[in-house]
Formats: sequence, structure tokens, C-alpha cells
Amino acid sequence: MKKTLLYLSLLTIGLINAQEVRPEDGLRYSLQDINGTARFRAMSGAFGALGGDLSSLNVNPAGSVFFKNNFASISASNLNSKNEANYFGSRTKENNSTLDLNQLGAVFVFKSDEKNWNKIALGFNYENMKDFDNDIYVRGINPNNSIGQYFVDYANLYDNSSDFAYDQAQMGYDSYIIDPTSNPDIFVSNVPVGGNYYQANAISTTGFNGKMTANVAASYRDFLSLGLNLNLHLTDYVRSSSLYESNSNPENTLPQSTIREIRFDNEVYTYGTGFSFNIGAIVKPIEFLRLGLSYESPTWYRLNDELTQDLYTASVNNPDGIQYPYYQSPVMIFPTYKLQTPAKSTGSIAYIFKNIGLVSFDISRKDYSSIEFKPKTDNTFSNINTFYSDYLKDNALEIRLGGEYKYKQFSFRAGYRFEESPYKVDYAMGDLTGYSGGIGYNFGHNRLDLAYTNAHRNYNQYLISSGMNDTARIRTTQNNVTLTYSINF
Repeated sequence: MKKTLLYLSLLTIGLINAQEVRPEDGLRYSLQDINGTARFRAMSGAFGALGGDLSSLNVNPAGSVFFKNNFASISASNLNSKNEANYFGSRTKENNSTLDLNQLGAVFVFKSDEKNWNKIALGFNYENMKDFDNDIYVRGINPNNSIGQYFVDYANLYDNSSDFAYDQAQMGYDSYIIDPTSNPDIFVSNVPVGGNYYQANAISTTGFNGKMTANVAASYRDFLSLGLNLNLHLTDYVRSSSLYESNSNPENTLPQSTIREIRFDNEVYTYGTGFSFNIGAIVKPIEFLRLGLSYESPTWYRLNDELTQDLYTASVNNPDGIQYPYYQSPVMIFPTYKLQTPAKSTGSIAYIFKNIGLVSFDISRKDYSSIEFKPKTDNTFSNINTFYSDYLKDNALEIRLGGEYKYKQFSFRAGYRFEESPYKVDYAMGDLTGYSGGIGYNFGHNRLDLAYTNAHRNYNQYLISSGMNDTARIRTTQNNVTLTYSINF
């Protein structure tokens, strides 16, 4: 009877196959970390006019012609992510560390006696562009809002109904979190009013976003270098969350059930592939000065989502006599969808002090408001695209500054990075600031490099996507140590 009543209240709506999409879903693939080789990381990725490093191809593909010989490198890194959360005055900390083989590649240099186009380079590189391994734990006492309103919203917001919306409402109904009023089209929460809801949310993410690059570049009279990358992107992402709530408020009036505890578990698995390209140029107007200009296209992804949900409740005054209702959904497999990330343009300048060292500067621009999910005819994707257009910046800047000093076989490096928030109002997600440093030793035909990077950013984290707009303030600090072995051959 309960299932039939809920189904009839939703039947008047044309149901479509749609999933829940959050703003961070598009930003997950649009925000880029400084990854790759230790030398690249130690100088905060300021390589747009330098080249001569396999990771620099991701900034400017023309840089591969600055290798003097055939060259290969392999890199391993340890990433430590520290998250400090503040939720209604309650503070928590969580750490996660992971070790990855994050870069592997080679470049082949072909020189000729031809007067004009005197050098061609072919490069192949794989990089783990983003490591998704992370843990966040939030807890505190919410004085106003219960997560039960999430299920009320999905039961009552008919104009946004879908197969997914029906499933959310059905879970809440079967677990006695919601019930209809005298009007069967209107549902209310069985969580008693009174505030002071204890809430805790444990979020764990795993996975990676990798990029395989095929590069070609050519040098014209050692004055102009041109390059092209074709990139294949591979992504695999799992987000698991366990949201808990309890209360000790006065019981609801019979026959309405009184819900004392809720635990709502979600696991989202996203996987797919993408394609992008880079073009770039580097000019040497004088021997020790280099100017670079490059363009990175949007990445066009084809993604798939799978969702598993569990819902547990503890209740009293239950008309069916069940004390601990439990609901486990089957795996929901959603149709393949598309995501387009923003393009990126970069201007660069570098000055080389003969054999002593160098200094390099990059500035990049992105239009985050152009993030787009498809098909556009899907109301869920249309709404999130409108959100991006209205609330994200169309001219977000990133600056990277790096330097290197050489002493005998040793190289000492340092860097600075600043990235503007993708939001017009940066309280939702703040600016990113990062620092880096490193050392290298040249053995002649091979080289060993070590780098350390630190970056931090603040942002807001919703405990649940609908029903309550309360957020935890998260400060994420990432510390990374990278070791690279390189060889000339």
C-alpha cells in the first residue's frame, strides 16, 4: 500500500532517466594540479617558454625541440592531503597519503642539415593529472535543519521528477522518513522538529585522471618552435559517503512515526575517456630570452555513472512495528553523458643566465563559465549548465613563477603558484596558493631530481545536495614529494 500510494502521487509526471549532478562534478575535471616530473613541480610548472622537460609539453607542446638528445624520464610521488573541517563550530581533521607512479615518457630528437627546419621532436608521455585519493570527515550539531528534508524535496518537487527522484522519495518512504499528508501529493518529514540535530559525514574518494600525450614539434632556424599534442584522457573516480544524523526531540503525534536516527550511504562510480589537443609556439628573439604562447583545447569527455545507496533508520511509533527500517537500492546505471571542460590559453617568458640558471613566468586564462554537460535537452544538465554560466568566472587567471640555479652538477629550484577561484564570489571556493622547491643532481647521461610542493585552498562542502543549504568550511592542504629519474640516450 505504501509503495502504491507513493507511485500514484508521482505517476502524473513524465519520468526521465536522469541523475543528480553537483557543481563540483564539472569542476573535478576542470581544475588542474601541478603534476609530472620533479623538475617541473619544483618550479611550480612555469615551463611555457622553457621546454626541455616532458611535463612541460602539457603547457606548451613546442618545448620538446629544446631537448638536445633522445630523453626519457619516470616519476614517482607521494601525496598527502590534509582536510580541516568546521561545521557549526565543531572542528575535525582527516589525512590521506598515497604513493603513485605518476609519470612516464620519452622524446626522440631528429636533427637535419636542412637550413630552415633543422630539428624535429616526437614525444610520448603519460601523466596522472589528478589523484582523487582523499578523505574528509565533518561533524557538528545543526541547530535548524534535518537531512530528512532531502527526501521531502524529492517527493514534493514534481516538476523535477525523474527515475532518480522517484527512487529517492521511495527510499525515504519505505524507511518511514516521510509520509503523505491528507493531500496524497504532499509529503512531510517524520523527523521531529526542535533542531539540534547531530550530523556527521565521512567522505572518501579514490581514483585518478590520467593523460596520454603524443607530441610533435619542429624548430625553424633555432628562432621559432612550433608544437602539437593529441591527448587521450582516462578517468576512474569513486566517491563514498556515509551521512549520519540523530536527535532527541519530542516525539511526533501519533500515528506519525518518529525518526531518531538516519544513516544514508552513497557510492558513486564515474569512469570514461576524453580527448583534447594543444598547440604552441616558442620564439627566441635573442639567445637567452624565450617567449611562449600556447592553447589547450577543452577536453571532451564521455562519462558513465553508477550509483549504489543504502538507507538505515531507527524509529518509534512505527505503524508497521518495524524498529530499524533498512533500504538498499540496486546499482543504478545511468546513460552515458558528455562533459566539456574549459579551454586554457597561456603566455610565457623565460630568461636563461648562460650556464648559471634561469627564471620563468607563465600566466594562464580559463573560462569556467563554459563548462557544459550534454545532452542539453536533459533538464538536470540544463540546470547545472545555467549555474556554471551564472556563477563561475569567464576570465579566471593563474600565475606560475619558477627559478633554477646551477652549481657544478647540482641544480636548486623554487617556484610559486597562484590560481584564482573559479567562482565569481570566491567564498564557495577560495583562491589556491602554492609553493615549491627541489634539488637535482646530474650524473652526465642521467639525472636524479627531487621536489616538494605545498598548496592550500578553502571551500564549502554540502553534507547533502538538497533539503538543507548548510555547509562545512573545508581547508585542504596538499603536500607532495616527487622523485624523477631521467636519462639521455
